[in-house]
Amino acid sequence: MSANKLSKIVLIGTITSVAAAGSFALSLIVPTSVINHQLAIQTPENTSLKNPKHQHIANLGKVMSTSAQAVAPRTNVISDVPKLFQGTTISQAKLKPTDKVVALTFDDGPGPKNTAQVLEILKKNNIKATFFMIGEMVQAFPKIAKQVADDGHVIGNHTWHHWYRRMDTATAAKEIDRTADIIYKTTGEKTTLFRPPGGFLHNGLVDYAKNHHYAVMMWSGESGDAERRSPQVPGMVKNVIKSTKPGAIILMHDGGGNRSKTVKALPQMIADLKAEGYRFVTIPELLQIQDKEEHLATAPSPRVTPAVTDEHPNPQPNN
Repeated sequence: MSANKLSKIVLIGTITSVAAAGSFALSLIVPTSVINHQLAIQTPENTSLKNPKHQHIANLGKVMSTSAQAVAPRTNVISDVPKLFQGTTISQAKLKPTDKVVALTFDDGPGPKNTAQVLEILKKNNIKATFFMIGEMVQAFPKIAKQVADDGHVIGNHTWHHWYRRMDTATAAKEIDRTADIIYKTTGEKTTLFRPPGGFLHNGLVDYAKNHHYAVMMWSGESGDAERRSPQVPGMVKNVIKSTKPGAIILMHDGGGNRSKTVKALPQMIADLKAEGYRFVTIPELLQIQDKEEHLATAPSPRVTPAVTDEHPNPQPNN
């Protein structure tokens, strides 16, 4: 063996020993899992594009990342419906005339433009509302759906496809359960509110919803923004104001078409209702107000024990 070859072998052995020693020392300081993680996130992206096996691993990593970032359930928003209303159909809350509260509701979203505009108006006025969402719209616009929840609004179930036709139990279940599932996965909200598309009560959806303890929410007033010949902005405002009374549930739309007139009318609706002394609540808050009032009305009155005195309660005349 020549001296030149021998020197090369010695050099390679020295480098290998140093590398091994360095790796051992690093493993004593940094956990192996952390090292592996750092190496993994530095994997060149083009490697996965060349090899189908690598592509599968990359896709799996994306799925795991999404799962790890699952939305946590919300704890700071009142979204529970009192048991009194579960499995029932409600058009408005039955409140005292002095309870000037109203619930604004928006259907058919979330939409890419109008929902964001509605949220901005509500935020400026410090108002919380209730949004009845379509499942396929939540799937299409998850960020907007999440923004609705993050802003403190309540979300209700409005089916997956917004179908009007009659459905068997299996179809109704899929329409409602699939929507509930994506709302929860996207926003962290478990909703117990259901609004039937078009207000149809007898096509199989409401029966399924009631059997699963949803409160079926109708409305007592509407802007008319979903009508074929919807009114202009002043007409929408007038429709809402004249139909609002204590406990009212107002129907509007942030999806299902161009809702620019709704967006324009909303600030004036809010201003006029505030001028009449109304405050704005979500549907769960509205129902809890009624629930509390009914409990107070049916609560037994405290027994009053008459004071003991020396006088006879029914003095007799002298004989």
